Amino acid sequence: MHLTKEEEHILDGKLGEGYARMMKILVKIGEIYGAEKLIPIKSAQISGVSYNTIGEYGLHFLRSLKGVKVSVPTTLNPLGFDSEHLSEMSVDEKFYKKQMEIIKAYLDMGIKPTATCTPYYYDNIPSFGDHIAWAESSAVIYANSIIGARTNREGAITALASAVIGKTPLYGLHLNENRHATHIIRTDFELKPVDFPLLGIHIGKIIDSGIPYFRIKGTQDDLKLLGAALAASGSIAMYHVENITPEWQNALIDKVEIINVGREDIEEHSDTVDGELYAIGCPHASPSELRIIAEFLKDKKIKKDAKLWIFTSKSVKREHQELVKIIENAGGVVFADTCVVVSNAGKIFSKIVTTSGKAKVYLQKKKFGGAKVIVVDIHTLLRSVVE
Repeated sequence: MHLTKEEEHILDGKLGEGYARMMKILVKIGEIYGAEKLIPIKSAQISGVSYNTIGEYGLHFLRSLKGVKVSVPTTLNPLGFDSEHLSEMSVDEKFYKKQMEIIKAYLDMGIKPTATCTPYYYDNIPSFGDHIAWAESSAVIYANSIIGARTNREGAITALASAVIGKTPLYGLHLNENRHATHIIRTDFELKPVDFPLLGIHIGKIIDSGIPYFRIKGTQDDLKLLGAALAASGSIAMYHVENITPEWQNALIDKVEIINVGREDIEEHSDTVDGELYAIGCPHASPSELRIIAEFLKDKKIKKDAKLWIFTSKSVKREHQELVKIIENAGGVVFADTCVVVSNAGKIFSKIVTTSGKAKVYLQKKKFGGAKVIVVDIHTLLRSVVE
């Protein structure tokens, strides 16, 4: 891989050991994937923030980077709790201290303490064609597919290395030829809102790391849930939707495989459901989702034996306080900085109802609590949780 003189100086340690380590990571990744060079990026999004996720080894790595600073705008993924709701999330003292040490390490590097998986709403908004280095899987697929920015599915460490150096290896989805569809998905039914996350789970399992092409109609919130589920059940980092996603007209260049999906291929769902926790916001709730929730809950009350937890970013919560107030007056809780997956929610509740296919994929795993998870659309969830 060709390096500029400046890049060679960094690799040789002229800026210090921490910067050299970050450059070595990028060079090694570039060599593995056959990248010709490094290219500048506009921003980075760092995963591996919750102590539940990275643990002591991840914290030790962050401690070793003392003095290292990021060189491009960089935002953070959700952490393990909302500091205003510690008791509700069963956060013990050790977890709290370790989590805050992780946040301090990132802050010392100059990273914004956004703690959201949807930075594209307010905090980190790329434009079409921008090269970025993002690690949150649901944000990666949204950036590539809905915005038309360009990022590979980075790991926490490679995204951090790119944030520090301000560059990423030129390979994968940064190249035009790797952004074409590999599969056409044919559905013989009209999709309802609940079908988007369920279809994402199904297709992610089938094609794993390809690029699916859909002929479907949905809102941006529907497509966000579709993408998050595709990325969680598989390793998919991009998809196309005909007439919607920015690059769909150039998607069908190569010969592709056709996958037919019938309604019987995705999970059954009900008009009403019972759960202990009803959770919305994985990925974090958008302003439009908050508005839907608030409009439904106005002048209503949450059932006494149920919990309604909404997860969103600090920025969305701050900008829409009037909606938050309506939700909380009904008995719901609007959390910021965390989500249903990386918090202790899966360990507190054994039966969770959610709109998120991503949450279903993760929360059913023993590592995240092994809860039973039911996926429904937002209106079914809200009807089920009120008195």
